[in-house]
This record gives sequence, structure tokens and C-alpha cells, in this order.
Amino acid sequence: MSGELAPQSPEMRMSDADRERIVERLQTAVGEGRLTGEEFEQRLNGLLAARTFGEVEPLLADLPGAPLTMPTRERAELRTTAASLKRHGRWVVARRLLVTAKAGSVKLDFTDAVISHPVVEIDLDVVAGSTTLVLPRGATVDTEDVEMMAGSAKVRKVTPSPVPGDGLHFVVRGKQRLGSLVVRTQRHFGPWKW
Repeated sequence: MSGELAPQSPEMRMSDADRERIVERLQTAVGEGRLTGEEFEQRLNGLLAARTFGEVEPLLADLPGAPLTMPTRERAELRTTAASLKRHGRWVVARRLLVTAKAGSVKLDFTDAVISHPVVEIDLDVVAGSTTLVLPRGATVDTEDVEMMAGSAKVRKVTPSPVPGDGLHFVVRGKQRLGSLVVRTQRHFGPWKW
């Protein structure tokens, strides 16, 4: 089947294109004899009434294919000593990240990351190094609970907000000592991104 859905957050709302791909999946199940016409109609009505991926998952649970929703990692630890710590491209982001760096820089690029929850919490414990967080466009950030010691904090082209909005929201807290904290969006120059 064309246009498979990538697993999403259960709370994420579906688009019309997402619904069309799910209808294709139900039609395939009818063609394979896995669903009767009556079952197809019941599931189609459930799909049309649903708003989020989590509401549709039970309609597909007994059919082959990838799940619509992905399990959420609650917690992950990222550590480095005297070395750079980087995450970019497609990587799975836990709901809460504990970041520890001693004499090393940290750069976490969330632009193409797989994030299955609306709020990401980042706890920093960084000594003698810089931290750069690259957020997707439209994300908001709360950096009010970051304790800065002998360093600076800058938020560029990201909306600071103590409460989540409609898009992704990042809550950054902890300690940044002897170094800088920069929160920004991805930069573009021709084909280059950084």
C-alpha cells in the first residue's frame, strides 16, 4: 500500500491525508477477507468521528501493518565528559531528557527528530561547555528555571513561553556553568542547514 503512516503521538490530530491512508488500509483488509462489509462500515464511521491517532488505533489493532502510534519513552540520559555530545537527523526523543556534560559541548537538533509528545523536558547539568538546542519552527520554549553561572543564555527566533501552546513546547531547566546556552531554530543558507 502506498503512503504508509509513520507512527505518531496518540494525542496528535489526524489530517485528511492521514484519514485517506487509513481508509486504504481498511479497504485492503476487506479485499483480503479480514473484514466484512459491515465491519468496514463500522470502522469507517469510527474513523470519521475520530480526531486523534489514539482514537483510531483500536480500529486497526487486529489488522496487519505498523501501529499508528508509537510508545513514548519517558526518560533518557545523555552524558559526555571532555567530548562533544550531538544528536541530529532522525532520533527518538524521550519525554524527559537528562543532559550531563563536563568540559564538552552539547548540540541537540530537534528539527527532524521523532517526538511523540507535545512537551519535552530537558534537565541540564553542563559544566565548562556550551549547549545549543535547535528547535523546530513554531515550537515554544520555557528557560526560566535554568541557573546560569559565569555564562550567557540566548533565545533566538523561538517564542519564549512558560506554558505550552498549540505546537511543540520545550521546558529547559537545570544548571549551565562556565558556558553559554543558545536556543534557536535551524539556520539555512542555500542547501546547507546547521
